[in-house]
Amino acid sequence: MTIDIVLAGARGHGRWHLENIRRLQEKGAVRLAGICELTPLGPDELPEGLGQPAQSADFGTLLDETGARIAVICTPIPTHTDLALAAAERGVHLLLEKPPAPSYAEYRRMADGVAKAGVVCQIGFQSLGSHAVPAIRKLIEEGAIGAVSGVGGAGAWARAESYYRRAPWAGKRRLNGVDVVDGVLTNPLAHAVATGLALLGTTRAEDVTGIETELLRANDIESDDTSCVRVSTPRGPVTVAATLCAEQPGDPYVLVHGAGGRITFWYKQDRVLVQRAGHGPEETEYGSTDLLENLVDHLTDGAELLVEPDSTGAFMKVVEAIRLADDPAVLPAGTWRFLPEENRRVVTGIDGLVAAAADTLALYSELGAPWATSKEVGT
Repeated sequence: MTIDIVLAGARGHGRWHLENIRRLQEKGAVRLAGICELTPLGPDELPEGLGQPAQSADFGTLLDETGARIAVICTPIPTHTDLALAAAERGVHLLLEKPPAPSYAEYRRMADGVAKAGVVCQIGFQSLGSHAVPAIRKLIEEGAIGAVSGVGGAGAWARAESYYRRAPWAGKRRLNGVDVVDGVLTNPLAHAVATGLALLGTTRAEDVTGIETELLRANDIESDDTSCVRVSTPRGPVTVAATLCAEQPGDPYVLVHGAGGRITFWYKQDRVLVQRAGHGPEETEYGSTDLLENLVDHLTDGAELLVEPDSTGAFMKVVEAIRLADDPAVLPAGTWRFLPEENRRVVTGIDGLVAAAADTLALYSELGAPWATSKEVGT
């Protein structure tokens, strides 16, 4: 059975979805029936092999006219809930890009509306499709590294100043009075937060008992580009440190701390390193299940859905804490420098701080960064 799909948001990250849909279309699993964009895609923007899908700026009309069964939503964060509900009301199943919403209230409105409509919704945390996630969970449950004390996450990335000009909402906390919350922990490195929570088995909203945030920025933006968060749960803390101003950018990872060892997971590579007492280091590369393919398999063959909305509740508590926090502190002059050849700002010493936070489960302020102050949010 071939399932018709409408893609909302086909530029930017949406180009990745176009290629993925083409891959699945070549397998006969799906057909791209429509594209929703404010400005139609030109012939040079549409990958070969996708035919001539209908195009419209009116999402609801496009769904009605194509009769699509799945909508992939890859639009600006503040539009997610309304578009998801428009699809759900028509009985259309969803792949909704992360973060699913800019506030906890909007997330609940989306999740409750989808559940009421009786449609299926997959949240686009692709790292949670990695086969490494259940494998690590099994290692933890078997006691491979002893009692787990917590999970750290580290993301040292680089983004040029042009990154914040890619769209009107980029780098914003709010736009025209509407929440956006496009910060380093809530969008580009959101996977580190969600994956850390998943490895600890604390993915639901009720698993979160407290949140501490340290939000900062080197760039001339509203939102944060260099931040850390510590999420308290009954199973231990999840501390994630991230920056878009790295000195030497590298692959992000999450780190499970145990009394008898540690497990490091580079989630973009599906690569896992297990280090434990009495054993040599063991490194394994795992496969990954594509989330759109998993949604199709769920609808056609009853496969288990990998990332339901409720399994992102804890992550959305983090988004809410960041939304409610004071505006990010401006990093003082002298703490960062501009690299003209790369058109980006670099925070001095941030790579080491990010790694140390993941290694010790400490916040920047606790590691001695003089520019960091902590804010705790009870939940």
